[in-house]
Amino acid sequence: MPEGDTVWHTAVILRDALEGKALTRCDVRVPRYATVDLTGRVVDEVLSRGKHLFIRAGDASIHSHLKMEGSWKVHPLHRPSRAGHRIRIILETRDIQAVGIDLGVLEVLERDHDTDAVAHLGPDLLGDDWDPRVAMQNLTADPHRRLSEVLLDQRVMAGVGNVYCNELCFVTGYLPTTPVGSVRDPLRMVQRARDMLWLNRSRWNRTTTGDTRRGNQLWVYGRAGEPCRRCATPIEFDQGGERVTYWCPVCQT
Repeated sequence: MPEGDTVWHTAVILRDALEGKALTRCDVRVPRYATVDLTGRVVDEVLSRGKHLFIRAGDASIHSHLKMEGSWKVHPLHRPSRAGHRIRIILETRDIQAVGIDLGVLEVLERDHDTDAVAHLGPDLLGDDWDPRVAMQNLTADPHRRLSEVLLDQRVMAGVGNVYCNELCFVTGYLPTTPVGSVRDPLRMVQRARDMLWLNRSRWNRTTTGDTRRGNQLWVYGRAGEPCRRCATPIEFDQGGERVTYWCPVCQT
């Protein structure tokens, strides 16, 4: 599931593949931008902002959001992608093909104003603008909101998705339904969020337990009915809302 760490890692891969190179092909498969052709322009910057990606070339900026299923894949030009109808954009240089697949958002913006698309976001957990005290203030602004709802609000801090939301609730000992005003140390919570994403930013096999072995990476997420790694109580879950939540009824109160 793409979260802030996945997007940061994707930006690194795209940067290594495209930055400083001229585009030899630009095929945008979104009707509104189908006539846009950036062929010949040099990609001079790739950056992430929360869960958003920007590929900047000249006065244009390709803005994408992976949402739930999206991804960017990079291939040698002689081994192009086989994603077929799922492809939303193809960028090629003389030796590389970068393909955006199942992207939730794809648009081509004026570079001078591209960050308007992310102006609503809180501090980026993996960005230069990270400020834990601003994130803490955002987190506690409405003490009656549920903790899980606030953690997923990108206006609070940018980068936490449902995996990290559930894992943060577990490691800090709170039920996802806890009013955020009941969190005793909100500064510590946002710092833990930063630590989790920061430690996972350069790998695909995300872990919050410190164990990267398959099946051992996470505390509660995706483990409904399995024993809690701390107390052996079966993990509970709820699919009643927009996002499924997981928790240990003993370790989280």
